[in-house]
Amino acid sequence: MDRTVSSDRLRERFDEFNEIGATDRGGVNRPSLSDANRRARDTLVEWFEAAGLAVTVDELGNIFGRRPGRNADLPPVLVGSHVDSQFNGGRYDGVIGVLGGLEIVETLNDAGIETERPIEVVAWSNEEGVRFQPDMLGSGAFAGKFDVEFAYDLTDKEGNRFGDELERIGYRGDAPCEPRDLHCYLELHVEQGPKLEAAGHSVGVVEGVYGFVWFDAAFEGAADHAGPTPMHQRHDALVATSDVVEAVRRIAGTGGEDLVGTVGSVDVSPNAINVIPERVDFTVDLRSYDDDVVDQAAEKVQREIAHAAGREGVDPECEEVMRIESQSFDDDLVETVADAADDLGAAYTRLVSGAGHDASYLNRVCPTAMVFVPSVDGVSHTEGEFTEWEDVVAGTNVLLHAVLAQASEAADVE
Repeated sequence: MDRTVSSDRLRERFDEFNEIGATDRGGVNRPSLSDANRRARDTLVEWFEAAGLAVTVDELGNIFGRRPGRNADLPPVLVGSHVDSQFNGGRYDGVIGVLGGLEIVETLNDAGIETERPIEVVAWSNEEGVRFQPDMLGSGAFAGKFDVEFAYDLTDKEGNRFGDELERIGYRGDAPCEPRDLHCYLELHVEQGPKLEAAGHSVGVVEGVYGFVWFDAAFEGAADHAGPTPMHQRHDALVATSDVVEAVRRIAGTGGEDLVGTVGSVDVSPNAINVIPERVDFTVDLRSYDDDVVDQAAEKVQREIAHAAGREGVDPECEEVMRIESQSFDDDLVETVADAADDLGAAYTRLVSGAGHDASYLNRVCPTAMVFVPSVDGVSHTEGEFTEWEDVVAGTNVLLHAVLAQASEAADVE
């Protein structure tokens, strides 16, 4: 098929959509189940219906738009991503995958192309996890990882329940959120790293996703006056935390070729200039494509937490709150994406994603693959996130050809 998507139409939609929750510094602020997220959902449903898609919302707020195929009994090709954002996040993250899926539908409609099997475009709930943890909640529940009631009972920092907020914005749907038959899942996303830009390529053929583990940790010490308290009598929770921050960096630098480690959140109490820190709550994030490397790093970090507590005379806490094994995507579907890039003459790189995506959970349910496009300077999750528009279009065209190839298959292989 020589047909390509409409760059102008996709760009017009992209710009209009990103007026919702727009920030002064060029980003967006649409955290899950916020008022801005509701407006984004409303807009998406309106556009889905205008494109002739039958819209379904499930009990976790995942939005599906279905384009029929010649054979309604065949499992559909599912394509999409998410439209919630980080707090003051970027305009491309997630959004290009959903709007790209919609543009594929519009392109097929314009060409009068009827596919053998249905195509569904999805916007997953709470992918970012910035208000309600864990992240990738909607796709995780869909894949059977999380129970619906578990999701409903999650609370944000203000004590708002996920289920109540879903009801408040009008997106607690009736359809069950559970695994169902899918032919495959394809997701277009910005890379969120520097490899594609360094290679000078517009497209990434993603072969898998890193595994990771998250810890919530804390040290409980003793508050005291910063002046009269001798150094040898202090039980400083922040000093112990600082030791762990250094250890995470050291372990990540020596524990494996692709191992990365981050202490991304630190909450100090009482957080006063003249008071010894009594308590520090912090997080640890460890990732690698090798699950054994993640496990070994996690054990080392836990030992470092215990050692730091002993040195400073504070009480440690450490709880594993999230663990996802690395995912290798379906070989045949990955080759479908590579073939689509070849057919279009798009230069591409094969790579593994260091960031988690909804595709990580869909891979448990059906054959899955991803298409990446470059992030300028490797920047993402910030208002400065940027991808050249011609790269967005190139990735969407690769997605179009891969979706069409899969949707043209008449029967699933047993």
